[in-house]
Amino acid sequence: MSFAQEEIKNRVREAADIVQVIGESVQLKKAGTRFTGLCPFHTEKTPSFSVNPQGQFFHCFGCGESGDVFSFMMKYHHLTFPEALKDLAQRYQIDLPERKMSKTDRKRMHEREQLYLVNHEAAKLYQSCLQSEAHGKEARAYLTRRGVNQEFIKKYGLGYVPSPESGGWKYITSRLQGKKLSITSIEQAGLAVKKERGGYYDRFRDRVLFPIFDMSGREIAFGGRILGEGKPKYMNSPESMIFEKNRILFGLYQHREAIRKSRQAIVVEGNFDLLLLAVHGIDNVVAPLGTALSRSHVKSLRGYCDEVVLLFDGDSAGFKAARRSIPFFLSEQVEARVALLPDGHDPDTLVREKGALGIRELIKDALPLPEFVFSALVREHGLTLSGKNKIMQELSSLVREATDPNQRELMAAHFSEQLGVAPARLLSGTPELVEPKPVPEPVPGIDRGRVPSEGIFFIAKLPRKQRQLLDFIVLYPEYLEDLLLGGLADLDCAPPLLTVIDCLKELKTDGVVMPEQLLSVLPENLERQYFADLLMRGGEDDTDTTQGRGVCDELLVWLKSVALQRKSADLQEQLIAAGQAGDLPLQLELIKKKQAIVKKN
Repeated sequence: MSFAQEEIKNRVREAADIVQVIGESVQLKKAGTRFTGLCPFHTEKTPSFSVNPQGQFFHCFGCGESGDVFSFMMKYHHLTFPEALKDLAQRYQIDLPERKMSKTDRKRMHEREQLYLVNHEAAKLYQSCLQSEAHGKEARAYLTRRGVNQEFIKKYGLGYVPSPESGGWKYITSRLQGKKLSITSIEQAGLAVKKERGGYYDRFRDRVLFPIFDMSGREIAFGGRILGEGKPKYMNSPESMIFEKNRILFGLYQHREAIRKSRQAIVVEGNFDLLLLAVHGIDNVVAPLGTALSRSHVKSLRGYCDEVVLLFDGDSAGFKAARRSIPFFLSEQVEARVALLPDGHDPDTLVREKGALGIRELIKDALPLPEFVFSALVREHGLTLSGKNKIMQELSSLVREATDPNQRELMAAHFSEQLGVAPARLLSGTPELVEPKPVPEPVPGIDRGRVPSEGIFFIAKLPRKQRQLLDFIVLYPEYLEDLLLGGLADLDCAPPLLTVIDCLKELKTDGVVMPEQLLSVLPENLERQYFADLLMRGGEDDTDTTQGRGVCDELLVWLKSVALQRKSADLQEQLIAAGQAGDLPLQLELIKKKQAIVKKN
């Protein structure tokens, strides 16, 4: 980056009020000289997200996300750096000089801008067509029959494109070309299709159109529902440089505030399902765009809510969609439940018949996603020996789909307990009992002078909670004793965390520990820059004890939960051994102990 580019970047950063920018998306509360709130990048109930207006940076003690105002804009709104810079510069009325770009970069940026422009102009044309007497009368009547009035037509930007008999085969293409937009851009946006013998025709014909927005409110694609007979009934724009189906959820842009306020998102299968629920006052709803729910979709929702409810048909397709999504919710640590629609109903017909209250009652009674899948498999196969084998085969493949080893073990333990088999059977996928793989010995405490030179690799790879512990005890060493007594001493800690704990213990023997003292005793071959940056970001306000106490309490709850999980796992092993030995009284005693742990947890 040149000196001039760095200067303009600094000007925008200095002009931008990071509290104002982040406060538009996160509810912040003043705490000392900082502002705190619930982190938008991971699920939490105790605020661990801190915004420092003096240093103009944010940091989350929970997931480790941190950065300046540009970092927040890029991560939260899914923007590139140039897009974030441009957005903030416009907001704070700073003129940007022309940035020197390579020919390839200029070409790519121009193509992207043209796609945004094509979609924006197309949206206006579709909306105009819907309102016209010549073409839109039948479409407006159709929307009226379905209960969609002008307020919602305007709110969601609905439009219409006429049939070839009424408007010709190039109704939208010719009008966009008339606005001096290139046919190449119109084709790349997916609005025009090239004919084999030359020429183009409209992709969407005789359809009610829904514009699809990215999180900055730009039209990036369209979804269309055919008005008359024909297939497919629903059609979406093909993917492009600005539109990826497995990353975008229809309705998230319009409904993000309702989802954030309720801390719950309802996932339905189609655009009209979403629209008709919104008409009846249920507006914390999103819908995938013709694809199965993906991990990127779940990750997008994680920043807005604590829980997702899948509102699906009770057919096999709905069940399979729910089952495939389990690993995504577990990996992203988002709670998920499933509400099955009654036979013969979709959200539209059910909300018409029973109103919003009927939908809310259905959602209230939704089953946790793993329990729903297990119950469905039991109904399908039964709990005979043969049925259990079939259930285990399906659950085993599901368990192995989880990318996180901890989640795989958790799923295996959960399902195996309900089936009465060893977790190893689900992890291995074999019908016979197998010996579980030996658990590697915990990494022992290491001498501070012999920390592996690849310390930063270990820090980057730390499990999220251990990373949170590391950051927390560095910035709030006064709570170390509480955490050690609360279970930290019994935790299998990774080497960097063990090293920092040893250093802080040594410092504590000399009296009160200040966070900055840590740098003087850390071994040279541990990655010191990580800690220096952390102290610089988080050490400017020593008066914020409220946040420190709150995060410490959250970590103590987690440590207690880990201890209970460890105890439960030990009891499960004893239970399996008692079952193999045929010791029924011992089995009953162990089951009671496990149930007591579940209640505590």
